[in-house]
Amino acid sequence: MRTSRLTTLAAVSLFSLSMAACGSSDSSTSSDQPAAAPTMTSAAPMMSSAAPAMENFGAGCAAVPTDASNKGSFQAMAQVPVATAASGNPLLSTLVSAVKQAGLVDSLNSADGITVFAPTNDAFKKIPAADLKKVLADKKTLTDILTYHVVPGKLTPADLSGTHKTLEGKDLTVAGSGEMFKVDGTSSVICGNVQTANATVYIVDTVLMPKS
Repeated sequence: MRTSRLTTLAAVSLFSLSMAACGSSDSSTSSDQPAAAPTMTSAAPMMSSAAPAMENFGAGCAAVPTDASNKGSFQAMAQVPVATAASGNPLLSTLVSAVKQAGLVDSLNSADGITVFAPTNDAFKKIPAADLKKVLADKKTLTDILTYHVVPGKLTPADLSGTHKTLEGKDLTVAGSGEMFKVDGTSSVICGNVQTANATVYIVDTVLMPKS
């Protein structure tokens, strides 16, 4: 009996040593895993280095609220569809009123990937008050003007220069590169590449008029 008990104890000891050895092997294997982590994280700077291409540009961007909690900030606008985003931007209150007057809020908010050339309040002030009042009262004319400011697809700054068919049906032309763009030869982009949930917005300083 004594011999049998010693044999059993020896077997248990060997088993324990064997398990400890296995555990040591596993831990050394797991300790090797973090060594691969720098390879993954080293890719982060490459991704961030491309980020500036997607940043906003233009002197007019300085008028956009910087506080992320403000619904007119770039961060807040990126979370909501374009008509809702514009309603929070202090530069675009006249445009928002016109969009509501034309009944285009739902159409713009539900559009799947568009580019909007958004005239500022000052852009609308360039139109004589009597003419603007007349346009706002004529839903068809107003709709034609507003949809002329919208292009299917989300155009990046690199894709912006060229001729684009608008939702109104006629073409508009953008000339320029980098951070300097003119639309139809008369309207300058003052704040570009503004992102909303369903659109890319280029804020412009002159209202665009469809060619007759």
